[in-house]
Parts: sequence; C-alpha cells; structure tokens
Amino acid sequence: MAPLLDLLRQPWPWFVAGPALGLIVPLLLVFGGRRFGLSSSFRHLCAIVAHRTPYFQYPWRSQGGWNLLVMAGIALGGLAGGVWLADPAPLQVADATTRDLAALGLAVDGNLAPAAVFSFSALLTPAGFVAMVVGGFLVGFGARWANGCTSGHAIMGLAEGQRASLLAAAGFFGGGFLATHLIWPLLLGAS
Repeated sequence: MAPLLDLLRQPWPWFVAGPALGLIVPLLLVFGGRRFGLSSSFRHLCAIVAHRTPYFQYPWRSQGGWNLLVMAGIALGGLAGGVWLADPAPLQVADATTRDLAALGLAVDGNLAPAAVFSFSALLTPAGFVAMVVGGFLVGFGARWANGCTSGHAIMGLAEGQRASLLAAAGFFGGGFLATHLIWPLLLGAS
C-alpha cells in the first residue's frame, strides 16, 4: 500500500491525466446524456440559497441534482489531492519561471499561487484587489455571458465541435496572454 500511496503523491504525467480528463466527455454523454460545466453547477447551488431572485427561480431539482454531486466530488477530490495525497516535498518551480516571476516583482514562496498577490493580507494592495475581487467578478460575469465556463467550453464544447466554444476558448487563452504580459506588469508595478 505504501508504494501505491507514494506513487499517487507524485504529479501525474500528462499522458495519464490528459486522457483521464478527456474520458469525462464520452462518459457523461453515454451515461445519461449529461453535459460538463461548472458555472451551471454554481447556478444550481445559488438557486438553493437565493431562490427568491428571479434569475434563480427555475426547477433546479430536476435539472441539476447531479451537478451538485459533481461539485461535491471536486471538493472531495481537492481535499484528497491537496491534503491526503499531498506531496511532502516543497513545490518545485522551473528556473525560467522563477526568473520570469522575479522580473514581474514576484518571489517564488513555495505556494502554488504567490501569497504576495493571492492572500487575505494582499487583498488591500492594488494587485491583490484586482486579482481577487475584480478578477473574480469578471470570471463569474464572463462565464454567464459566454453561457459557460472554461471547463464547459474547452472540455465539453470543443469535444462536441461547437464553434461558439472554439471562440470562447480562444478568448480565454487570449485574455490570459494579455493579462500576463500587459496587465500584470502594470499591476505589480503599482503594488
């Protein structure tokens, strides 16, 4: 059991993780005709809590019970991967990435996301506020406006050959490129 646990604590190679992720689409379509996406799961969760808001007044019980199971599975999977199967070795960051982050004014601190930007103490800095509050709002708004999130479009929609998903995925990657090379240097210079 110990060798298997040690193996599970290592990062999975792309040729295992990629096909495993790719199997989600045919499994959902074959077993129940379901579509994958997380923004609709959050809408169902909000419908439970804020059911008096007109946007959330719809029959979520008949449409989205399985979505809530997906969200629970993601939470349990994150707990399993981040706590129970966590690699005890410190996070390893490539030298080139460390240099690129240093050029932006960020130090590699052993966290997956730099605490200088993504922490409660950084929330009051311009970069932290924009990253967590403004960015969070834009992600939520964009997911609803695009009628789906990155997982819905880039995994499910592209697998189904949907043109709108191709445009959405191109927008996600283009926006990430612009944010990394244009917006982040400005924000981190202002912090």
